[in-house]
This record gives sequence, structure tokens and C-alpha cells, in this order.
Amino acid sequence: MAEDPPACAGAWPALSPTRVPFGIASEASAPPVRTSQEARFIGRENPGRPAPRRSPCAARIDPNTGTSPPSLRLAMLIRTDDLSSPEIRSLLEEHLRHMHELSPPESVHALDLDQLRRPDVTFWTVWSGAELLGCGALRELDARHGEVKSMRTAAAHRRRGAGRAMLEHILREARARGYSRLSLETGSVAGFEAARRLYESFGFEDCPPFGDYVEDPHSVYMTKAL
Repeated sequence: MAEDPPACAGAWPALSPTRVPFGIASEASAPPVRTSQEARFIGRENPGRPAPRRSPCAARIDPNTGTSPPSLRLAMLIRTDDLSSPEIRSLLEEHLRHMHELSPPESVHALDLDQLRRPDVTFWTVWSGAELLGCGALRELDARHGEVKSMRTAAAHRRRGAGRAMLEHILREARARGYSRLSLETGSVAGFEAARRLYESFGFEDCPPFGDYVEDPHSVYMTKAL
């Protein structure tokens, strides 16, 4: 889940009425278009000195909620996906390959394409314009308990907030379904540290194995009461 900073997308994509952005800046909250002359002086106290450079992707995170203000986020769309496009297949192949690089085969619990199409799993992708940024899924364990699955940000689009936006969306969906608990499994090695920090920032805590999982030194289990 650790992300590297690429260039920001400059356009705010048009939104269809049936494609709702969750936790993302709306067109109404997009920053105003300014001329180059105006932009040169935005945020500058002393016109005689250059304004400090700041990434247009930068977003302030509220320490109480673990989220950034909607008006500061990149324009993203999260939508239910049928896993048919080559971009999705490529992203999931990247995800599975990385999981096997970090953990032994018996400790890799990532779902493949067929498993993600099961009726108890809902799969989403997050987009910025035509760019696929990442994916995530929600698996129903029972009527009151869900599991976060297949959280992945494309390597070329890390540090753009896609993982955080997807987790916010999954939490909203879990609450809308009436779940009382949301749990997950992630890795224990250093390569999963950023993912664990993300989950902790949303209030997930370590817990014993749940569902069909068993004790495994390569796995960390986390849960959150909703």
C-alpha cells in the first residue's frame, strides 16, 4: 500500500448521474481556473519572492477522522467492476505477483479473478479520468460481518490517495449493509507496514484469526467495530 508520488491529473472528469464519486472532490468544489499571472501570486505573502513549491496533490489529513477534506482530494470515481477489462487483469496480476514476493504461498490469501466473481464478493475500481488507480473488494462473511479484500494501488499511481478513498468507500458500504464489524488479513513483514498504518488510521485493531484463517506468523489480522 505504500505509494510513490506521480504527477497529478490536471482534469476533473465529467460525472455521469449513475457514477457517484465517494469521498472525492466534486466538480462544484474544484479549484477555480486561474490565469498564469494570477497563479503566480497565489499563496505568496511577499510578491518579490517566489512562492514555495507545493504539490497539487497535497491534502491535509484530519487526525480525528483519518480523512482529507473533499475539496482537497483528486477527482476520482469509484465504481463496481466486472473484472473484464485488460487494465483490471493487469492490476490484479501485479497484486498477486507482489503478494507472492512478500509471503510464502501458503500465506498468500489474495483472491484471483474467479474468486472475485463469487456472489459473496463485491469488487470496485477507482479511476481518475481514464486512468485506473486501484481496486478493492468487500466479502460478506455473514449477515453482520464483512472482510476487506484485494486492496491495491497501481504502482504508477501511488501516493495519490486512491487506497484511502477505496477504504472509505468500503467502510461506507459495510455500514449501509448493516454490518457490525469489518475485518481484514494483511502481511506481517516490512513490505506491508504502510498498509497496516493505513488500516490503523481508520481505527482497525489487531485481532485473532477470523473466518477460515488460522494463526500464521506471516499474517496480521485486524478488525473494526462499525
